[in-house]
Amino acid sequence: MSDEELKWSVGETRRLLHTPVFDVFEQDEQAAAGQAGTYVAMRAPDWVMVIPVLGDQFVLVRQWRHAARRLTTEFPGGVRDGEEDPADTAARELLEETGFRAGKLTKLGACSPNPALFSNTFHCYLAEDLIPTGKQHLDDDELLSYELRPVSEVVSAFGSPEFSHALMGTALVFYLRAR
Repeated sequence: MSDEELKWSVGETRRLLHTPVFDVFEQDEQAAAGQAGTYVAMRAPDWVMVIPVLGDQFVLVRQWRHAARRLTTEFPGGVRDGEEDPADTAARELLEETGFRAGKLTKLGACSPNPALFSNTFHCYLAEDLIPTGKQHLDDDELLSYELRPVSEVVSAFGSPEFSHALMGTALVFYLRAR
């Protein structure tokens, strides 16, 4: 089949649920070959993750993940505010969560976190030449700590319960490709 034959057109769209984090929509779609169906799509702001490197160590955050009901260790990151430049989101989240400023910030890549369900984009940045401010600037509902861990340890431990965030794995691939 050609690409044109694989495409679907979107008809009527209905919002089913609005949350502070994402909206859930139901949408009527039809394929070029005539098949039709109703599908669910979630719209969320873009997500940004930043890989802070200090020598041969990553600066990581440790926090409770509500859906998984456990602590995880991962790279700092968060949600893009409105039309905020993703690089600004990366710098802001790094400062808020770790108290470090990036002397150098480099975009490593962007991808769709789950195109079957989400319409947003995941952006990944490398933060180098870190400048410590000594103060985190956490949101009211954020409880997290930060720590330094050797790059080799984090890479080899990815996929363990401690390092289980799938987008962190994507960030690691961007990082290893850049290196």
